[in-house]
Amino acid sequence: MFGPHLTIDLYGCDAALLMDPGHIYKILDEMPTMLHMRKITKPQILPYPGTPGTFDKGGVSAFVMIATSHISIHTFAYQKYASIDIFSCKAFDTEKAIKYISGKFKAKKIETNLLTRGREFPKEIPKATAIVVNDRKSLPAYKER
Repeated sequence: MFGPHLTIDLYGCDAALLMDPGHIYKILDEMPTMLHMRKITKPQILPYPGTPGTFDKGGVSAFVMIATSHISIHTFAYQKYASIDIFSCKAFDTEKAIKYISGKFKAKKIETNLLTRGREFPKEIPKATAIVVNDRKSLPAYKER
């Protein structure tokens, strides 16, 4: 497989923390190291005022690129909600990540999903070669050889 993709939805969060770019920057700066990941960019933070007439009353969107993929956070202060994605091509301690991020926003309710991405992604050349050769055997042009 390519790797785990953890989604975390936090409800009943502290609205002030959800709107604090410095707080979110610190989370994204600390979290990769805590999860034994390597940052390849500084955290990028974008406060957003919201869109009048919609559910989006404002929050912060932020991400940090890691050598193995990314971590992103989207907050909705009015609804006291945060959406977090942690995607990596190497395994990480999902329980540690959930506990850390939910504590940082003082969430009252947590919803998580763990996906396995790229179930057929070959990380090893011999396995990749076998897959490609086997796939090509089903092609008409290959059978004519």
